[in-house]
Amino acid sequence: MTITVIVCAYNEARHLPACLHSLLAQTRSPDEILVVNNASTDATGAVARAIPGVRVLDEPSKGLVIARESARRASRSDVLAYVDADCRAPITWLDQVEHRLQDLPDTVAVTGPYRFYDWDLAGRSLMRLYDWVVAPPTHVLVHHVMRAGAILYGGNFAVRAAALAQIGGFDRSIEFHGEDTNLGRRLTAVGGVAMCRDCWVWTSARRYIAMGKRKVFGLYVRNFWSEILRHRPADREHLDVRV
Repeated sequence: MTITVIVCAYNEARHLPACLHSLLAQTRSPDEILVVNNASTDATGAVARAIPGVRVLDEPSKGLVIARESARRASRSDVLAYVDADCRAPITWLDQVEHRLQDLPDTVAVTGPYRFYDWDLAGRSLMRLYDWVVAPPTHVLVHHVMRAGAILYGGNFAVRAAALAQIGGFDRSIEFHGEDTNLGRRLTAVGGVAMCRDCWVWTSARRYIAMGKRKVFGLYVRNFWSEILRHRPADREHLDVRV
């Protein structure tokens, strides 16, 4: 099994080095680390190119889903593992991802939760409550009972390239909100999506800090159920915190 780890980055010069060095330190080394420099106006591309072992793909059309699809088309690995540029992966993260996919041959994607390195105790506690109490039964309901979709953490997931190709890749008509649920919903038609608590990564709470906990939680809940039930996101616009 070959694995490409993909980091889509727009104006992420500040966060990107920690992310890439965490990937280079994995106990199971990535077969490739691919950074998509997505129309950045800062030094993102130069920062990525300065780190040995990293391939950089310049995508001039701005958009997270556009960048993810460009990376899919540029990679030749069996598995594509996507992490956000503000994430930092524990050293066994890719080991856990690989073992899950090897142990579950009918599973087409693996996803894991976040832990926050820059959030207050209340925020971290709320998210752990979601990860342990809300997400698992919701995933069982929509994925295993309804067969209508899946919980998929958009900044931390790995998917078999063949399954992505089978569903036609990423839906580039989606701007931001709901793109992860859209992917989980369409992957459910071709195989299982596994939630794995051991596949967690560190990430930033900058969106919650910028917008407020209630507003962000509301956005995610609204767009999750809109994608599951109506097959389209509820919100078209989003606040870009990467500027």
